Amino acid sequence: MRRGIDGLASIVMNQYEIDVYSDALFLFCGNSLDRFKALYWDGDGFILLYKRFENGKLQWPRKHSEVKSLTQQQLRWLLEGLQVDQKRKISNAEHGYIS
Repeated sequence: MRRGIDGLASIVMNQYEIDVYSDALFLFCGNSLDRFKALYWDGDGFILLYKRFENGKLQWPRKHSEVKSLTQQQLRWLLEGLQVDQKRKISNAEHGYIS
């Protein structure tokens, strides 16, 4: 978690071969799994965000092969300290009347 904007941008471009200037938010996590940085290009400069959870740890990919794109909902879950891949959802209600 010691890298700044240039170091993180270099990881995105060289290790993952992704355009760092694309409309994407790139997340990086430290070894302790309780903090992360986010890098975003807003058109005229980079924004670097840093968050540390006071209690708990992130559910974070540990291998290069586990890196993936997230939906907006998955990003919200991650920022709230939840697992990105929810195991189940509430099933759809059946149509009918309650008496």
